[in-house]
Amino acid sequence: MTNFGDRGVVKLMDPAVWSQFIRENWLVIVIALVLLFAVINLIKTVLKWGIVIAIVAGLFIYSGVTMDQIGNAVNKVADETISTLKSEAQDVMLKEAKEAKYTSGGDGTFTITTPNLEVKGAAGNDKVEVVFRGVSLGKWSITDTTNTFIDEAKKNQ
Repeated sequence: MTNFGDRGVVKLMDPAVWSQFIRENWLVIVIALVLLFAVINLIKTVLKWGIVIAIVAGLFIYSGVTMDQIGNAVNKVADETISTLKSEAQDVMLKEAKEAKYTSGGDGTFTITTPNLEVKGAAGNDKVEVVFRGVSLGKWSITDTTNTFIDEAKKNQ
C-alpha cells in the first residue's frame, strides 16, 4: 500500500472543506455551471468537450485542489478496493474449496476453478494467478490459505 502522509488527501475527502469552498465561491460555481450548460447545448462538435474539460479543470485549479491530491485520492481508493477484493477472494477460497475443480495441464501447470474463482499456477512455483469474479487480482504468493485451497481441489479431482 502507498503511504499517504500528505493530509491533502484527507482535506480533499472532507465534506466540511467542500461545503466551505461552495459557500465562499458559489458565484464562480454558478457561472461555471451556466457556461457548461450553454456549451453543451449550443456547441455540437468535439470542441464542446474540450471547452467542458477546460471549465471543469479551471474550477479544480481555482478550488486549490491539485492533481497530486486527486491522484492520491484515486490511488487510495484503488488500493483499498484491491485489498478488499483480496480479502473476499481468500474467504471465498475457503468456502468454495469443496466445489473446486482441479485441471492439470500436463506440463506442470494447473487451473483450479470454482463458481467465483480461477487460480492458475505451475508446480514448484511460489506464486499463482488469481481471478475473482472475472477480475484479475494479479499474482499472489502461495500462503496457507492458497495451499489449503490447492490441496482440497486436488482431492476433488
